[in-house]
Amino acid sequence: MSKTKRICKAAEQVKEVVQSAQLNVAYHFPCPIYLIERPDFLEKVSKVSEESLERRRKERQLDDIYPMIMSDNYFADQRIVQFTEFVGATAWNILNEQGYFMQDKVVQFTEMWTQEHYKQSSMEQHTHGYGSQIVGFYFLEVPENSSRLVFHDPRIGKSLIDLPEADSIQATVASKMINFEPKPGLLIFSNAWLAHSFTRHASDRPIKFVHFNFNVNLAQNVLSPAPAAEII
Repeated sequence: MSKTKRICKAAEQVKEVVQSAQLNVAYHFPCPIYLIERPDFLEKVSKVSEESLERRRKERQLDDIYPMIMSDNYFADQRIVQFTEFVGATAWNILNEQGYFMQDKVVQFTEMWTQEHYKQSSMEQHTHGYGSQIVGFYFLEVPENSSRLVFHDPRIGKSLIDLPEADSIQATVASKMINFEPKPGLLIFSNAWLAHSFTRHASDRPIKFVHFNFNVNLAQNVLSPAPAAEII
């Protein structure tokens, strides 16, 4: 029997065994990404965002190589307190629902700014360190042909021995990354250890989004468990 025939016969035998066996699959170590649409915050957040961006536009010219403007931090602006309280409560609730002991802890902003990306701009793959636990995005203006938000597989071991994907368009266990199409009013949260990036922006009009990070600290004088945030 030739080597080719032996391989074909072995493959048929394996196929028969697989078809007759019922495999139980246990999925662990997930990489959750949370999405919720909150267009009700758009008007106030956009106003504060635009004021901050305008100050930065006056301070610098748009770079031809990196055509992006980033505002100052404005998470303490009282005009958007409903927004900041919501995203803070949601960040706390995410960590609590994931199984972390959060009853004596609070989440606090480390940064919250707006990024305005012009044509051909992009964002390289990166994570947020220095104590960040939750990162998030809130999309303000999303013209046609805008950048997409991409999250990357964090499993180093998988990347070292990876095989080609059968269909990179489909989201499968083999996927190396997953992308999301932004829309105005969309909020996205993830754990800070999950690397993210943005594809190159193809529109003549800029995409604008809020980017924020939270760390976790012990609550001072905790009298009762922290309230549960809105479930997403």
